[in-house]
Amino acid sequence: MTPPEHVLIVGASAAGLSTAEALRRHGHQGRLTLLDAEPHLPYDRPPLSKQVLAGAWEPERARLRSQAQLEALGAEFVRGESAVALDVAERAVTTASGRVLRGDAVVIATGLTPHRLPGQDGQAGVHVLRGLDDAIALRARLAEGTRLVVVGEGVLGGEIAATARGLGLEVTLVGMGQAVLGDQLGDEIGGLLTRTHAERGVRLRLGAAVEALAGDADGVSGVRLADGESLSADAVVVAVGCRPATGWLEGGGLVLGDGVECDARCRAAEGVYAVGDVASFAHEGLGRRLRLENRTNAIEQAQTVAANILGADRAYTPIPYFWTDQYDIKIQFHGLPSPAAEVTVVEGDPAQGRFAALYREGGQVTGVLGWNMAKQARLLRQQTLTTPPLMPA
Repeated sequence: MTPPEHVLIVGASAAGLSTAEALRRHGHQGRLTLLDAEPHLPYDRPPLSKQVLAGAWEPERARLRSQAQLEALGAEFVRGESAVALDVAERAVTTASGRVLRGDAVVIATGLTPHRLPGQDGQAGVHVLRGLDDAIALRARLAEGTRLVVVGEGVLGGEIAATARGLGLEVTLVGMGQAVLGDQLGDEIGGLLTRTHAERGVRLRLGAAVEALAGDADGVSGVRLADGESLSADAVVVAVGCRPATGWLEGGGLVLGDGVECDARCRAAEGVYAVGDVASFAHEGLGRRLRLENRTNAIEQAQTVAANILGADRAYTPIPYFWTDQYDIKIQFHGLPSPAAEVTVVEGDPAQGRFAALYREGGQVTGVLGWNMAKQARLLRQQTLTTPPLMPA
């Protein structure tokens, strides 16, 4: 295989930038082009719902690399240009301005697009939190009011609620599930997190559906629930999940399901790869398809993609991992979480706010959780998850 002279990467966040850096580390001397819809230098997303939203960090602190480090990469950055089409055969990307960029290899790293509620678009005071501009706009809105409604009881909703409470706002958390992160971590651990939010003063409306947003030309004034209850708000954050940003690829010949469908080498077509949140890859160890939404996966998967672009034949077989920080709680999870799993605390004590637990299904360990016990969780991972957990498809 002849290494590509020019690699075109669509998306310059953690996954795209890490791919470019890994290509250089693996010896790629040719051209690198990173195309991104945002005008900003590459930045980190996890701090947006915490340090940046809280005002503890200025937005510039969330940058992944300094200007000097980016220049040393020897890449061309095309910022503020969104991709609208990919010609797979020609490996050519067309941008919204009509520009056409071609590469010998193309890497798709376009990430996610947040879901929105009906009637949300154009309603002042209703926010999503995916990008840096979203965090800046929400931070400004929170500074003007005192009442926030967060729609969504997942990781992002929980983090935003915790940050807003730290700022002294009146926070109501609304979600279809019965516990915060219950769909990810199950009722037992989700129940602990739910009680923590309640103890910190968050009003919980769980098991509730949003029927409509309330407001006028001046902005949102609240949320109406399906049971008829009205929640007053100066701002509303919608955190009900995201979908892979693949709309620009429709009709282009790639297989699009829950993301860009790739083989075990993260290859979507000859000379076309996908990495990060947008990539649905065949996991050889699990015998199933996975799509992982976190920075750790973006960085690790980028190493495999870069190596394979340059001629390696490397399968990507990670042990999945995610984390969340809410208040003074740091949760790490290794493996595949499931609300159906049996949870056993093996170190520490939940009553003391520090513990590690094993998740089991069918008698087999499928996950390791650390609650303010990161080191112990890593050790348990090494002891119990030396190979990826086998899970039903």
